[in-house]
Amino acid sequence: MRRLTRSCIPLACLGVFALAPGCRKSKPGGVPPVQVDIAININNPAYADLAVTGGWLYLTGGSQGILVYRAGPSEFTALDRHCPYQSENLCRVAVDSSQVIARDSGCCGSAFLITDGSVVQGPAALNLKRYATSFNGSILRIYNN
Repeated sequence: MRRLTRSCIPLACLGVFALAPGCRKSKPGGVPPVQVDIAININNPAYADLAVTGGWLYLTGGSQGILVYRAGPSEFTALDRHCPYQSENLCRVAVDSSQVIARDSGCCGSAFLITDGSVVQGPAALNLKRYATSFNGSILRIYNN
């Protein structure tokens, strides 16, 4: 019986090593890191959509563009438009007719709230990447934390 036990140990170890690659965590998804530091004067007519609470617009920058939403008199949300689901596909969200949902209609159909970037419809499990903002009454700055 002792001999049988010793011969089973190497087989058990071999089985563990054979299954180990299947147990590895998949590489994290999400948006690739890019440097962001943008300042805009919201009094400029080009940014008129941000003049009122609930307004939004697209800016160039980030990985696939930035969606800026005005949440209050001095509160803004800046989200990267790069869909975090299978991010290697470089899919971009766009605000749909509801004016509160940004949807990736070109790749996976995931949907996100423009107020905070949270997922409202999958398959995406990660929220849209959010950038920090600061506002001094006329200049909105969007930047990496």
